[in-house]
Parts: sequence; structure tokens; C-alpha cells
Amino acid sequence: MVMPLLAACGPEPSEAMPMTYTCCEALDVDRPYQPGQTLTVDWTVESPEEPGGTPPQVELAALLTGPFATVGDLKAATEDTTTPTVPGLVTFAATPVRPSGMPDERPVSTIVIGPDAKPGYYNLVTSVVEDGNTVSGASIIQVVPMP
Repeated sequence: MVMPLLAACGPEPSEAMPMTYTCCEALDVDRPYQPGQTLTVDWTVESPEEPGGTPPQVELAALLTGPFATVGDLKAATEDTTTPTVPGLVTFAATPVRPSGMPDERPVSTIVIGPDAKPGYYNLVTSVVEDGNTVSGASIIQVVPMP
């Protein structure tokens, strides 16, 4: 009778914190790109202090939309909730990445900027989709003309 009572008094198993994924390293976004180049999104991974549990079913996505003539035009277009149609916009998308959840994993999304991409400012939208919930962020990328 003593054994079941002692087992019931032990510490409750703690639920491990899930891995978190965020975009991106400064080197990914803080530089100009040219048409035909590849934008690399190096996802930042924060692992839980105590590994355990089932690896999350996560999808990492990245989209690049533009060009906008100015940063102000880009911000105005993305803040407008009526979603106006801006003529001449194109979108370049990375293939979705589904990380395995391994502690040392470094997921990367790549977006090939089309060789005919026009110079201007592009909206980089990154998303983490997990269990039907989406967390998104945005950065501004500048595409400059070929020399």
C-alpha cells in the first residue's frame, strides 16, 4: 500500500515548451538584392530548455511582394484593410519548409527573385503555421537595378 501512495506524491510531469521559429537574421534583410538573386531566410530557432514531447507540426512560409516605389507606398498598401489592387505587383514565394523539430536544425527558406523583377521596395512576409494558428511578420527588402 505504501508504493502507490509514494508514486502519487511524486512531481507531476512538466509539459515541455515547444520550439519557436522566428524570421530572420539581419544579414537576410538588411541588404539590397538584384533581379535574379536568391533571398535566403535563415529562420531563428529557440529550443526549449528541456527537450521532450512530440516535435511540433510546423510550416514556415515566406512571400516577397512588390515592387513599391517608396517605403511609404509599401506601408500604406499593407496597412489598408480594404486590400486595394495595386497594379504591377508580383509575388515570389519560397517552398514551404516543414522542420523536423531536431534541436540543432537550422531551417532555411529561399526565394528566387525573378530575373525580370522591377527595382523598388518589396514586402517580405514570413509566417509560422502551427496547429491551425498563424503568426506572421514582415520586413522590407529593396531590389536594385542590375549594374
